[in-house]
Amino acid sequence: MPAVVLIGAQWGDEGKGKATDLLGERVQWVVRYQGGNNAGHTVVLPDGKKFALHLIPSGILTPGVTSVIGNGVVVDPAVLLEELGGLDERGVDTSKLLVSADAHLIMPYHVAIDKVTERYLGKAKIGTTGRGIGPCYQDKIARVGVRAQDLLDEKILRQKVEAALDFKNQVLVKVYNRKALDPDQVVDSVLEHGSKFAGRIADTRLLLNQALERDEIVLLEGSQGTLLDVDHGTYPFVTSSNPTSGGASAGSGIGPSRITTVIGILKAYTTRVGSGPFPTELNDDMGELLRKNGGEFGVTTGRSRRTGWFDAVIARYATRVNGITDFFLTKLDVLSGLETIPVCVGYEVDGTRVEDMPMTQTDVHHAVPVYEELPGWSEDISGCRTFEELPANARAYVEHLEAISGARISAIGVGPGRDQTIVRHDMLA
Repeated sequence: MPAVVLIGAQWGDEGKGKATDLLGERVQWVVRYQGGNNAGHTVVLPDGKKFALHLIPSGILTPGVTSVIGNGVVVDPAVLLEELGGLDERGVDTSKLLVSADAHLIMPYHVAIDKVTERYLGKAKIGTTGRGIGPCYQDKIARVGVRAQDLLDEKILRQKVEAALDFKNQVLVKVYNRKALDPDQVVDSVLEHGSKFAGRIADTRLLLNQALERDEIVLLEGSQGTLLDVDHGTYPFVTSSNPTSGGASAGSGIGPSRITTVIGILKAYTTRVGSGPFPTELNDDMGELLRKNGGEFGVTTGRSRRTGWFDAVIARYATRVNGITDFFLTKLDVLSGLETIPVCVGYEVDGTRVEDMPMTQTDVHHAVPVYEELPGWSEDISGCRTFEELPANARAYVEHLEAISGARISAIGVGPGRDQTIVRHDMLA
């Protein structure tokens, strides 16, 4: 059976949690393969219960599914326990959550350095969440990181922490004029947290490949979005990992030949959190209307999301770099009531019309959107459950986005609820 990748096709916050939740009833495993608690998924169940997940895969809300935090994820032990506790209090069965032994741990010094670095950069800041994600990935690449498996060997853990703080305390004290961290306190704190989830640490690479051999379906869930990928995004205003589909293999231990379906999540418009280029951004009343009607505030940070019209250049780019086979279009209902809806079909860069993502950072910053105007609709579509029930102009809007984005739109979100979805094609067939 196949492995299926679910990725954001814009700058993140497209509604991946809703898509994961929709597909969860048909899969046996849901794997988070990169990122950390700098992302968030909101899932609304049919009974109206709303869950905000930051680190744990959305599949945790589907009974019977085994949820996995893969080796490509960076894990803050305190955040993991807090999220598990919140789910347990609300009656969610978390017994089948596993954590890869090779997942790296976000340590207190990562958070401290992240926060002071952003403040130090001032206007040049990247716009991180201050949760230690970047510094943790830096240590991973520098081969001085702490992994989940180190919680099972105090001697190794202590050696790694002491070695790390020999250098990082120098940076905190001498560069940023901050207080040094005590190695013993750091180790004791991490061990205390770790003891509460040590039983979940597993060789998830082996388990996932065994699951595929048993013809079970594995859903690989990325956080953030394509344009935040450290290699393929709007660098340097990106995250520190690979949310694109290529990162799914590295972050889970599943070979790329196992992946047969790549589902891209698109909003019917565009949003972005943090700094960086955003060609279709609306800094006016219409942008505020989209923000208000779409509830565009970050699940993790509460920050207001920047809003803009749909960008087909980005959608086509996401299709190419991810090998997207199907799109899930979310929040179509937010556009109800608009007389006309602009759609960006290309850019003008220094007087030249381009249809594809500009190659250089400079050209991306200089890109001016070229719009087509599509007729809007006034009807409330939140109760529609088939494509035919949508107003004619709403159907035409979806069909036009499909034609200019490079892959079929197989599902459409018409509201935040689990059941407020129109399925046009079976994405797992």
